[in-house]
Amino acid sequence: MMNNIPGVNIQAIAAIVFFLAALMVARSVMQIYRGEWPGGEGFVLYLRVLLGFLLAGAIVLGYYSFAGIDVLSR
Repeated sequence: MMNNIPGVNIQAIAAIVFFLAALMVARSVMQIYRGEWPGGEGFVLYLRVLLGFLLAGAIVLGYYSFAGIDVLSR
């Protein structure tokens, strides 16, 4: 079934998933920062680094999918 979907479309779906994951991580960071969830400064730093990687991945995959370049199947 996955062979029928073009690689650029899979890449666009991956970009959307990365962006949604980044939104969930950002919400978790704010919950921990406000003290509503347990966690320390080190864990918040870890989640912010993860957030940066997720956002960078979403931007790169989205940009290349709009350009029509398949970077996942190279």
